[in-house]
Amino acid sequence: MAHFEIYIKDVEAAKEFYGHLFDWTFEAMPGAEEVNYHLAFSEEIGPEKPLSVGLLTRPDDTPDAGGPVRGGAMTFEVADCDASYVWALNNGGAEALPPTDYPGIGRAAYVEDGQGNIVGMITPSEGS
Repeated sequence: MAHFEIYIKDVEAAKEFYGHLFDWTFEAMPGAEEVNYHLAFSEEIGPEKPLSVGLLTRPDDTPDAGGPVRGGAMTFEVADCDASYVWALNNGGAEALPPTDYPGIGRAAYVEDGQGNIVGMITPSEGS
């Protein structure tokens, strides 16, 4: 199983942002209350699935918006890259890379999540 973590300052804001952007739900992880750890769930994500995701309190200051990439960029498949990008910008996100077509791959965009992280979204090309 692959797992990644998203470091945040405001758990509720991050749950709202990622919940709407990728249709995730969250549950607090028992025993990890000190870092306010929450596991994400969706049709394809969760502790018993090939990929799991955790949100937890950032141990340091949130990086300045517009700064260099501060960790790995996570990219998730979405039905409509442009619609998801617009939603993110209207709900606390900031532009990192606008929707761009990549021949043979799909249409992808990246946003800052308002918590110092960059997250990507892609709508694959037909047949990809």
